[in-house]
Amino acid sequence: MARRHATPLAPPAGMKKTILVYGLVGGVLIAGLKLIEYRYMVVDHAVEIYGGLVALIFSITGIWLGVTLTRPKAEVKERVVIREVPGPVRVEVAPAPAEPFAVNAVRQGELGITARELEILQAIADGLSNREIAERLYVSENTVKTHSSRLFDKLQARRRTQAVQRAKQAGLVP
Repeated sequence: MARRHATPLAPPAGMKKTILVYGLVGGVLIAGLKLIEYRYMVVDHAVEIYGGLVALIFSITGIWLGVTLTRPKAEVKERVVIREVPGPVRVEVAPAPAEPFAVNAVRQGELGITARELEILQAIADGLSNREIAERLYVSENTVKTHSSRLFDKLQARRRTQAVQRAKQAGLVP
């Protein structure tokens, strides 16, 4: 017996046409079903879609107005003119004190301010923080806080600036 070689079977000519028609009809049906699905989705979510469209319109209008209204106009040009006027310049220098500053010892005694408190008061007047005062005087920060609170009580001050002002009036700091 002779062997025959197996060859793939080719579909008849009319069958190709049938497959093509069924494919096209199936594609049209699927597209129709998707269209119906989208229509129901629009009906179910109409408020959200319309809200989004209104927001988009307002955004576009706002951007357009912002660009239009803030655009510099061509006919308005601002120029800054600086004119120098020659003239004499007077510089006043504060006169040097005739005598160096001396602490009012009488007032210091009346207020009961100690020498260490006076050092801390001078440092406060120089604008130093509690930590900087502690480092300068080689004491702890708590010691500075204690001396400061006693100073505030003796000078009847609530704040550092008020204490310095009253100390200057009393002649304790320059």
